[in-house]
Amino acid sequence: MKHTPYDLEKLLVKAYDSKLSENGVSGERLAKRLGRLSNIGLTEDNGSRRPGFSLQEREAKNCVIEWMKEAGLSVREDGAGNIIGRLDGKNPDKPVIMSGSHVDTVPNGGHFDGAIGVLSALEVAQAWKDTGYVPEKPFEVVVFTDEEGSRFNGGLTGSEAMMGDTDIDAMIAKRDFDGRPFEEVISDVGLTIDGFKHAKRAHTEIESFVEVHIEQGKRLEKEELPCGIVTGIAGPYWLKLTFQGLAGHAGNTPMTDRQDALVAAGHFIHYISHLPGKINDSAVATVGNIEVKPNGTNVIPGEVIVYVDIRDIYEDSRQELVSNIIGSAQTISESWNIRLEYETVHDVSPVPIKEELQEKLKEAARKAGIRPYSLPSGAGHDAMIVGQHLPSALLFVKSKDGISHNPAEWSDLNDCVRTVQVLKNYLETSQND
Repeated sequence: MKHTPYDLEKLLVKAYDSKLSENGVSGERLAKRLGRLSNIGLTEDNGSRRPGFSLQEREAKNCVIEWMKEAGLSVREDGAGNIIGRLDGKNPDKPVIMSGSHVDTVPNGGHFDGAIGVLSALEVAQAWKDTGYVPEKPFEVVVFTDEEGSRFNGGLTGSEAMMGDTDIDAMIAKRDFDGRPFEEVISDVGLTIDGFKHAKRAHTEIESFVEVHIEQGKRLEKEELPCGIVTGIAGPYWLKLTFQGLAGHAGNTPMTDRQDALVAAGHFIHYISHLPGKINDSAVATVGNIEVKPNGTNVIPGEVIVYVDIRDIYEDSRQELVSNIIGSAQTISESWNIRLEYETVHDVSPVPIKEELQEKLKEAARKAGIRPYSLPSGAGHDAMIVGQHLPSALLFVKSKDGISHNPAEWSDLNDCVRTVQVLKNYLETSQND
């Protein structure tokens, strides 16, 4: 079904202060490019649907390739479908400074998540070309493949492949939302398993990575700031807890003679909502997936499986929270005569951002006339994968109402352009290190 083109460009420039287009950075150009990407995979809700390894993601990448060439970058694609646009600089043999993000989206997402990171890095490269600036070190703009992972319930696929973290056997075993195997799906966009196996890049080739991303929260909006400096990226730790009671008839079993697994699980869910705040301000815990068995209206629940997503930017405090959550589950289960089993099903280490990189971003913000503000990232990003191996920084753009992964996702063009200026300042400072 064809949709009327969504005029994101017009909406963006409507309230744009053209005085912010300086030092070679053009807000109008950024709006035009965001607008063009917004119409690739446009949904009926004026959202975006560009799953990883789809023809829509491929089309968006092709747009970026076109713009990379306009900016004077040489372009190549690795075996995982990551697009790399390179500017050699004055010393092409030195390790590269890299910046970028992704262009795939969740099934009905917004138009800024990922795309603003790619286009911000590209805007810096274009500004350098337009003003005749030649960096001392090589600079690369990267578009990572399949960051969102909506197709295979994974994510960060491209950055993992580049860093050498891909579990090839696990990838081959995956099937997408249509039941198609991974190898078949990636062949749609010209990729192969063998290509994935050889996508790893030597870490010595890369000096550092910096990513621009929308905040997906309200802190910057409350501070009335266009952007903020991320202190660390929280690693998700997923616990699977199984509360085993005894199923029974809802009418004939007295309230005093029940082993109701859902009652115990309910107490647990309520109790752990208070635990993260006792650890620190950056810790969170969320129950978003519950399975009740046998799941009958007139049957006392005999088994409840609860998945807990636990995050923090610090490994030690995250582990303390995990231990407290397990301990509370054990105590509550015993009090309700319920048997408990638990296991870890997902564990990604948090990535603290080096103080040195944070300070450089703060100075870059001051140079752009912006008060530096520090905040944690509760969501995972490509910078989290790269940051497990190499120095990585993350810069957030203000999000309206904190909305993300939704057609209503919005970042004001004035804020986006001011963030590009901060990125540009940071990258130019990094050239002199």
